[in-house]
Amino acid sequence: MTNGGSEKPTIQVSSETLAKLRAIAQSEGRKLQALIDEAVADLIQKRQQPRANVMASYQSSHEKFGLLYKKLAE
Repeated sequence: MTNGGSEKPTIQVSSETLAKLRAIAQSEGRKLQALIDEAVADLIQKRQQPRANVMASYQSSHEKFGLLYKKLAE
């Protein structure tokens, strides 16, 4: 959201999922909306940035096998 406001989308989740979310919200003393905002923000972050452990594995692999990768690309 560009203006920092909020919108009210219509979504559907299973009854089981909603019950679990409500239970978590109640046990943490938080509002359901706060949990949903947090979950969506986490999903967006995961989809926008590669995970650190994945990038570390890639870097390690590239250091070991970079020449092989280059030859295979030719």
